Parts: sequence; C-alpha cells; structure tokens
Amino acid sequence: MGFQMQPYGIQSLLKEGHKHLSGLAEAVVKSIEASKELSGITRTSLGPNGMNKMVINHLDKLFVTNDASTIVNELEVQHPAAKLLVLASKAQQEEIGDGANLTISFAGELLEKAEELIRMGLHPSEIISGYIKAINKTVEILDEIVEKGSETMDVRNKEEVVLRMKAAVASKQFGQEDILCPLIADACIQVCPKNAMNFNVDNVRVAKLVGGGLHNSTVVRGMVLRNDAIGSIKRVEKTKIAVFVGGVDTSATETKGTVLIHNAEQLENYAKTEEAKVEELIKAVAESGAKVVVSGAAVGDMALHFCERYKLLVLKISSKFELRRFCRTTGAVAMLKLSQPNPDDLGYADSISVEEIGGVRVTVVKNEEGGNSVTTVVLRGSTDSILDDLERAVDDGVNTYKAMCRDSRIVPGAAATEIELAKKLKEFSLKETGLDQYAIAKFGESFEMVPRTLAENAGLNAMEIISSLYAEHASGNFRVGIDLEEGACKDASEMKIWDLYVTKLFALKYAADAACTVLRVDQIIMAKPAGGPRVGDRPAGAGMDED
Repeated sequence: MGFQMQPYGIQSLLKEGHKHLSGLAEAVVKSIEASKELSGITRTSLGPNGMNKMVINHLDKLFVTNDASTIVNELEVQHPAAKLLVLASKAQQEEIGDGANLTISFAGELLEKAEELIRMGLHPSEIISGYIKAINKTVEILDEIVEKGSETMDVRNKEEVVLRMKAAVASKQFGQEDILCPLIADACIQVCPKNAMNFNVDNVRVAKLVGGGLHNSTVVRGMVLRNDAIGSIKRVEKTKIAVFVGGVDTSATETKGTVLIHNAEQLENYAKTEEAKVEELIKAVAESGAKVVVSGAAVGDMALHFCERYKLLVLKISSKFELRRFCRTTGAVAMLKLSQPNPDDLGYADSISVEEIGGVRVTVVKNEEGGNSVTTVVLRGSTDSILDDLERAVDDGVNTYKAMCRDSRIVPGAAATEIELAKKLKEFSLKETGLDQYAIAKFGESFEMVPRTLAENAGLNAMEIISSLYAEHASGNFRVGIDLEEGACKDASEMKIWDLYVTKLFALKYAADAACTVLRVDQIIMAKPAGGPRVGDRPAGAGMDED
C-alpha cells in the first residue's frame, strides 16, 4: 500500500469530491463572470428589435422566443451565482409578469461595473453600500419622472389600457402590437370584475389554432374547447347545462354478486333492466331542463344512445382544470355521479356550437351577458412556435393589465427613463464623499445599458444615440427616448411609448438586490453531488445488457 498523504486545511474538514472557492479572484470574480454570461444571453433579446433564441430543453422541445423568463427557465442554469439572477427574474415574472429581461440584463451590467471597481481596488462591501444608496435614490427619482395625472385611470377604457400595454406587447411581437393590443384589452375588460384589484389572470384563456394569420384572431366571450361534441347534435342556443365529473355511464355496483338465470326470458329481462335504468337517469337529466351534458370521464355507448334520443348535446372534458373553468364560465355546479340535477346546479350558456377553424373542430361556449367569467383569445398563426410566442405576448399583456389595475402610474418608455436616471445618479454621486461615490457613479452608468442595447439590437450607432439623448436631457426634455424606426431621438409622449412604473421599479429593485447578493459572497463551498456517476461519465456499454 502506497503512502497516503493526510488531507490538510479545509480538505480535512469536508468529504472528498467537494469544491471550495474562496477569495476575490476565485469566488467573486468567477461569480461575476457567470452572471455576465447569463445576462449576455438575455441582453440581445431586450426590446422590440431583440433577437430570438432557439432553446432546446432536456425533453427535446424546441422554443423560439425572445421572452427572457422562458429562455431562463428552459436553460438549466448550474452556476450558483447565475441562479440568483434567475431567481430574481422569476420573482419579477411572478410579481408583474413583464420586465424579466430588464432584471437579468441590468443585474449583469451592475456586476460588470462592480468588477471594474474591484480591479480598481475597492472592497465589495463599499460597492454594496454604494449600490444600496443608489437604488434608494433611483426610487426617489422614478417618483419624480411619473407622468402627471396617470395615477387615476379607468381600467375599462380601451384606449388608456392599450396605451399602457403597447410597450409590453411590442417588446415581444414588434410590428404586431396594433393588432394584438386591442384584442388583449377587449378580453381583459370583459372579465374585469367590479373591483379591478381582484382581476384574475386565469380568466383570460388562449386558444392556439394553426392556420390563417394573426389578423384572423378573435376574442370569444366564453370558452373554446379543443374537442368535438360526442354524438350528432352539434349546436344548441340558450341552454341549461348539467356537469357530471364521474362520467356518464352505467356504474358498476360496489358489491359483487352472482346472479343465477334459469331461462332465456330472465336473461332478456336482465339486460332490459340495465337499459331502463340508464334511460331513467338520462330522462331525469333531460326533464330538469338541461340540453347539454358535460362529462369529466368516458361516456358509455348506451348512455350516448339515450342522450341522442332525448336530443342532448354531449361534451367530454377530460382535464379537471378545464372542467373547473367550464363550470366558472357557465355557473354550473359539477355533480359527482349521474343523477337528477337540482335546478340550482345547472349552468347556462347563450350558445354552444361546434365550429371548424383551420381544419380543427372546436367547441365554442359563448356567454354574452352571463357575467364576466371567462374570455378566450383565439390566436391564429402559421406554425406552433409562432403561436407559442404570440401566447407569451398575450400573457405579458394580460399581466400588464393586472399590474395597471393595482397601480396605473406610467413613466416615459423608449429608454427615456433610464437616461434620466443615469444623469441624476451621476449628479448625486458627485455630492457624496467617501468611496461610495464611485459605486454610485457606476450604478448610474449601468443604466446606459438599456439605450445602448436598444440601439445595438436595432442596428443603430449606440454612441451617437446615447450622447444625443444626454444632450436632450441636459436641456430639460426628460421624456426624450429613442425612436427605433427612424433611428433618431424623439419625445416618448409623442410616440406614445409608456412603461408601467411598477414594472420598472420592481425590475430595478430585484436586479440591485441580486447583484448585491452575488457581491456579498466571498466563499463558495460545494458538496459532492449526490447520486452515482452521471450517464455521460459511464464507459460505453456499462450497465447495459450484452445483447
């Protein structure tokens, strides 16, 4: 046996196979590198001209999108520091539903500037204290930039809604926001409850049907189900609906028994009683006034036969979530087993019809005046990945609507807010004494990332644009932003580009928090991952059968 060296230092403390990184060069700078890489991925898809990313996840599903939260969720980020940025963007997505890209890109930019300061010789704790002062100042400045009179809005006024939603939708689907925004606004306004604070995002559904183009998209008051009605009746108007969760079929008895049959007559009668029983149940449903039977499980052949006889339309909704939404749309109460329903348990719909859209048969459940329960945006497009991207744009629009119901204040878009923040923070840093001032100045510089990225993604000269923006802002026009189509600086209020105040506030807050958290780390200690060797590490053929 060879002489084994005794482990010393931290090795003697931890199990073998662990990793330990400490000190500025290893832990902090490495963390910053990883975060920069991640924000480099999302940064190129910031803004309306952002590029798409093609992500293939571990299940071989293909995503083509410029929506940062989708990209980051599908990349399985391993590095612990970069994971912090991912968590910040997820928090932003949960809280507001838009601005995840700004969160990651800005946090990455802050860390990049922090790295420059560390190379200059500043200690991370000084950088953190500067960043915290700067983010507090940023919140104050944001309050000053808010557009006067925007704190009150009528959430049912379509023009005001579209004005605030346009920027969020345009950043996902540039050039199509004029078609999409009115659709989303209509859908949201229809389901907006009396107290707009209680707006539920889940009430706006999206049905994606391949074929046609975006201009064929519509809003349906009610639901669109992706399946056909069972049976021959395909359309009913102004109808009562009975919903059964357990399926419409003869139920087997719970006890097992043996039946002794002596002659053919008894055998015939035995079968007949089953038929009579099913008929009795279906007849009871029909007599309660219901014209539509919705089943949560299979529909038996015999039951279907009697439903046809009593002219009932039969729908099968296998997903229990869909079934709940259906009950919400129609106001029905789902019953567990097939029996005569109470009049109170029946739902109501103005019309239920089977239509063929682009070769797919769908069941459209319309409820025009029956309260503001559920609306569906029917999206049309040529391929699945385009439809998925459109759905994300709709999702962003709906989330923005929810955010504006809570707080409708707006700030100028098109990078006007960011340049104003950069200018004010640089002035603020000159008044500070101590080493914080360098960090505050760098925090202000980080805001230039937004106009720079917008300009670069649109193929414009970023340096020229930023300097002319500064010139405009210095003369007091704080609403001047970039007009990406003409490649010049223009007033954001003329271009009608506004961003929601809450989106900006939370994105910058979360980004600063994430950046400070990464900078606070000075040692990374990773235990040996659990489990056996990875699939890739095994020699070929190991663990396989010989044949």
